Amino acid sequence: MTKPTEEILLNERNDGKGLDAKTIACHVREMIKIIGEDPNREGLRKTPERFEKAFKFLTSGYHQNIDHVLNGATFSVAYDEMVIVKDIEFFSLCEHHLLPFFGKAHVAYLPDKRVLGLSKIARLVNMYARRLQIQERLTSQIAEAIQEKIVPQGVGVIIEARHLCMQMRGVEKQCGQAVTSSMLGAFRHDKQTRDEFLSLVSQKGA
Repeated sequence: MTKPTEEILLNERNDGKGLDAKTIACHVREMIKIIGEDPNREGLRKTPERFEKAFKFLTSGYHQNIDHVLNGATFSVAYDEMVIVKDIEFFSLCEHHLLPFFGKAHVAYLPDKRVLGLSKIARLVNMYARRLQIQERLTSQIAEAIQEKIVPQGVGVIIEARHLCMQMRGVEKQCGQAVTSSMLGAFRHDKQTRDEFLSLVSQKGA
């Protein structure tokens, strides 16, 4: 069986094949020259190194896998009502333009004998968000990871995000927002379960 992508990536990091900071900084310095700027002027002198550090953080999800993020925080509990964690803020990078997209994720599942530590759901969102992404894939990856690890009756994920590749360039629409969803198990097949999730997500906090 093929190893999961996150496991392969984690092993590559451990084998010393991760980000090469000096190479990235050198390329950024060349990019600054190409656009007609002086990389040696005061404001830009340290920019390549700063960019490398920021980029390493924003793509740190490649060096994590599901098991490390969950860290054993799955528990046997006799509970079969919906668990929902909403308004999980995230930032990611669009793989098409390397520009940020950001917003909120709403994650729910119906347990079947096992539950996740609540903070681990937010950590899963961060792990997948800190990779080069498209919103549709990010939504599916979060749902599929939860389905795989605790095998609940169903999982629902909704992501609402704004994309700077649309707001800063292209159509330049400042108010556009993309909404994606992934519904697995009961959330896909049971309208009552799906409607309950959608109702809870739409409710405003006190």
